[in-house]
Amino acid sequence: MAKTEMKVLIGLKRAVNCIDKESNKIFSEYRLTTGQFAVLEVLYHKGDMSVGQVQEKILSSSGTMPLIVSNLEKRGYITRQADNRDKRRCILTITEPGRQLMAQVYPQNKLSIIQLMKCWTDDEKEQLSVLLKKFGGS
Repeated sequence: MAKTEMKVLIGLKRAVNCIDKESNKIFSEYRLTTGQFAVLEVLYHKGDMSVGQVQEKILSSSGTMPLIVSNLEKRGYITRQADNRDKRRCILTITEPGRQLMAQVYPQNKLSIIQLMKCWTDDEKEQLSVLLKKFGGS
């Protein structure tokens, strides 16, 4: 791998690690893992979804989803019901306590990420966004 590509890769990893570290401080205050927050966040913003759809949205492996879903359900933050059209699928729904939790956690995390990215100008953030969208053809 060329020197420039290595610098880009290391820079991206450091940026993600920095954001994750700050986000995890917030999540731990609410006894949430990163995976649990991700599941709650997608249901909070996108509405009811199957486990597979949530997994796809949060880019999670199938191995971690049953534990995440089970723990969120035990804490009363989500419910899971069999899909009426396909009994093999479960539909996840965020509960009112889950909504109340996300109404606290999500704004804190958003603000933290905004603060971390203040090192870039708005133009630089826009340019970075455009460049990252080019990666992988997405």
